[in-house]
Amino acid sequence: MQQIINFFIKNSTKLLFLLLLFISFAFIIRTHTFHKSSFISSANGVTGYVYENINDLKEYMHLKSENDALVLENAYLKSIVYNNQTASDSLEIQNLRPSDNDEYSIIVAKVIRNSFNTKENYLTIKGGKNQHIERDMGVINSNGVLGIVEKSSNNYSTVQSILNIKSNINAKIKGTNHFGTLKWDGTNTGYVNLTDVPRLAELHKGDTIVTGGISKIFPENIPIGIIEKAYTTEASNYFTISVRLFNDMTNLGYVYIIKNNNIEEINELEQETKNE
Repeated sequence: MQQIINFFIKNSTKLLFLLLLFISFAFIIRTHTFHKSSFISSANGVTGYVYENINDLKEYMHLKSENDALVLENAYLKSIVYNNQTASDSLEIQNLRPSDNDEYSIIVAKVIRNSFNTKENYLTIKGGKNQHIERDMGVINSNGVLGIVEKSSNNYSTVQSILNIKSNINAKIKGTNHFGTLKWDGTNTGYVNLTDVPRLAELHKGDTIVTGGISKIFPENIPIGIIEKAYTTEASNYFTISVRLFNDMTNLGYVYIIKNNNIEEINELEQETKNE
């Protein structure tokens, strides 16, 4: 306490000067319109700058929740597209519950591991049987096809990447019915090959390649990539098409799992047909 008193006594002259200076500024601002306006303008500028930075900080802190909400909304919109519905009669956006008539359901998951530098690459996603993710479900993101679920535990799943030499996905040239099989040759992470497309098919560099819809796994017309080049051999009546992927397979985050709600019925029917 004594030190505080000594401080005021020692600096009494300076403190008195500052007090008088403050009082004089206050009188000037109160009695002169121009100075008052300038002071208020400056104060508003400083306050606005502080509020803007606080707001930016708050927005940054909420990025994760906003991103999660955006992912759910994308899943909702994809469900509308794949089931050919309108927003009024489709999924409930809060919980994404499918209706009894929906052919496809969309499940959101996140990639926690991604390999892309071997011949047989896989993704590991956070989501498994507890989230209704099972073998042979298609995996996509906003840019297009990523792969197919291979195995599931209770809370995790592995996905056979499109960059896997064992991967075979039905695909076609967009706007046509010329189908082929999408395969990876194990070399470039940005390209896959579409094989078995008939030579009579009309195609051009830059044409879009999409899912064919023949598969039970993917709905029709999900983007895959664009034609980079095509070639044939004299002994073959089919094109081999180099497809540049829309996805950067080395940089993946949230994904959408496509569940075909009718797959059990289809499998049972096909099995019965084989047994007859």
